[in-house]
Amino acid sequence: MLPFLFDIWGCIPELSKNCIDMTNASSTYLGVIMGVIVGSVVSWWIYNRQKQTSEQQDKILGRIEDLEKNHSDILKKLADFDDKHESSFDAIQELDRKIDELLKKDK
Repeated sequence: MLPFLFDIWGCIPELSKNCIDMTNASSTYLGVIMGVIVGSVVSWWIYNRQKQTSEQQDKILGRIEDLEKNHSDILKKLADFDDKHESSFDAIQELDRKIDELLKKDK
């Protein structure tokens, strides 16, 4: 099968011994083969780098989501603390007002 293809496209002296030297065809074939090899290596390298970058971005996004969740939990706890503090402050003000009223009545 392979020799048949070489016969159709012209022979390559590097691969077959019984052919007339066709250096232009040979260089074209070798150039195409080397182009495929180099292109494949470069494509794999780019794919691999993009995959690593994507995985790293996914990890970073996961950490950001965890930080946002912790941040929202802290904000909720602060809001609850503020509500308790506000009710305590209102109760203290009410007691202060009652004490002032009692002191005014005694005078």
